[in-house]
Amino acid sequence: MNRAGFLAWMSLRVARWVICVAYFAYVVLVMLDRSSYMDEFSRPLRSTEAWLFGLPLLFIAIGLLELMVRDRAGIARPDYFRFTPPKQPA
Repeated sequence: MNRAGFLAWMSLRVARWVICVAYFAYVVLVMLDRSSYMDEFSRPLRSTEAWLFGLPLLFIAIGLLELMVRDRAGIARPDYFRFTPPKQPA
């Protein structure tokens, strides 16, 4: 496991979860103030649609990149509900 690969993997991992939190915050924001995100016919604005569909797609793309970087760097798969990979025996 090389250090640059580990740092790239961790940064992608953090970015993915930041995007997840941002998406749910935006959904709550839209639910609290619907009129600001809808046009006069109660249809979502193009920007609202872009954020509501774009953030999950970005989440998926970064998740796939994370898997690719983890595989190339030789990092062991982390246990469920753990943030870091398991310690490798020396």
